[in-house]
Amino acid sequence: MMRALLTAATGMEAQQLTVDTIANNLANVNTTAFKRSRANFHDLLYQTLKAPGQSTTVGTVVPSGIQIGAGSEVSSVEKMFKEGSIIQTGKETDLMVQGEGFFRIQRDDGRIAYTRDGSFKWDSGGRLVTADGFPIVPEITIPPGVAHNKFNVGLDGSVTVRVGEEAQEIGQIQLSNFINPAGLDSLGRNLYGATVASGDPVVGSPNQDGMGSIAQRQLESSNVNVIEEMVNMITGQRAYELNSKVIQTGDQMLQQTNNIR
Repeated sequence: MMRALLTAATGMEAQQLTVDTIANNLANVNTTAFKRSRANFHDLLYQTLKAPGQSTTVGTVVPSGIQIGAGSEVSSVEKMFKEGSIIQTGKETDLMVQGEGFFRIQRDDGRIAYTRDGSFKWDSGGRLVTADGFPIVPEITIPPGVAHNKFNVGLDGSVTVRVGEEAQEIGQIQLSNFINPAGLDSLGRNLYGATVASGDPVVGSPNQDGMGSIAQRQLESSNVNVIEEMVNMITGQRAYELNSKVIQTGDQMLQQTNNIR
């Protein structure tokens, strides 16, 4: 069988995964704090027919050899943690991390997850929770009888409420950061999990030791650039078509060979 058929097939599979990645990016263009993904490629093993530097005669070597590639594949689909633009909401429980860091969230199984999505809400017990009801860590609970519009979060994550004429501090929001955020495990629901690749979380207070600050009444938008994704989709589509043309050409060459009498 012609080597080109199998090589072109790997290119089609790689470009299909590229388009799948772009489709997910575009589907989440309005998802709060969503981080776009990028497909990275590498070439496959080469069949060496003549090794570079191979001796031809005594004292001479070939300056370049003959190596035939076997195609390409996707080496990784990487999350790009560029900060999204600011959305002014005016809602007291909407928080945004300006700079580095992730909010710490306790899942229902007790494990800690991480998110950039700060669209929090109050549950029936007065806890600050995500849209799925997962509380922020450490828990922030508003005292009974305190109006929700008296809730305030400082740049350093300090949480205060207005009780009468006095400000009462009820907690401190903490952030986590990672040496390699691209190594985080995407769990869905705007949550990430720590992995060996991401490294252990570094926990700290906002606006200190390289952590970002907290902005209240604001949210971070998705960092998906629609124009860029459309250009990438066209490029991927054309690359897919070109690889399919290679398969058609290989088929025609085989047909010509079969017709030889």
